[in-house]
Amino acid sequence: MNGASREALAAARERLDALTDSTSVDAAALAGELAAVTGLLDREVSLRRVLTDPAQDGEAKAGLAARLLGGQVGGEAADLVSGMVRSRWSRSRDLVDAIEELADTADLVAAERAGALDDVEDELFRFGRIVSSSSELRAALAERGGEAAAKAALLRRLLGGRVNPVTERLVVRLVTQPRGRSLEGGLDALSKLAAARRDRLVAVVTSAVPLSDVQKQRLGDGLARVYGRRMHLNLDVDPEVLGGIRVRIGDEVIDGTVADRLDEVSRRMAG
Repeated sequence: MNGASREALAAARERLDALTDSTSVDAAALAGELAAVTGLLDREVSLRRVLTDPAQDGEAKAGLAARLLGGQVGGEAADLVSGMVRSRWSRSRDLVDAIEELADTADLVAAERAGALDDVEDELFRFGRIVSSSSELRAALAERGGEAAAKAALLRRLLGGRVNPVTERLVVRLVTQPRGRSLEGGLDALSKLAAARRDRLVAVVTSAVPLSDVQKQRLGDGLARVYGRRMHLNLDVDPEVLGGIRVRIGDEVIDGTVADRLDEVSRRMAG
């Protein structure tokens, strides 16, 4: 997002934070209601265009949203969406993307309250690794023509009782309402959103053998000093790296593996 949409999203995040600071608000229920609004506006293109039309009065748009959502979702969700349509959006789709982010964030708040945010982060990462290692599972979940209900049932058989309920809800929503995103891209975005709840960066660490607790602590501390932010380490084991570790933080890759050095030697010899 850029311009007006970025400012509108920042304001919406602040309103959500203020709302969920109150423990009387059911964050999981709020997440579900915001997800339902996301689905509605994703389907109804003409409606979202009306709600983001800069030529229309903000209060009039807020009133329309309140009338449409009244009785369909709780007061907190309706108030959040009404406040968002008062803002100016660069594109109508940005409004839907923003509401979807708030839905995911509200679910992460529910996990945070239960002391399970770290578990959710780790489970999202592990599920991504399972999907990337199984072409059949990925095809079944990413199939464009597949029915959402069948995909949701498959996920609940795979994840039900094995992961935190928040993880299950986030993954089911991502798969059944991809909204043009790849599965891997959606899981990565969710992991970053979870890390942001603690103002942390996510480092994907690949090593030939599992790291010890001492190694993980030293690596996390060292990366935190370099980047000036706390780090959440997502750990992966890949014997093909031969030795050392590979660290990916966003688009930046720090590669200290034997395999990478051998590749470099081969390239130099070939040159």
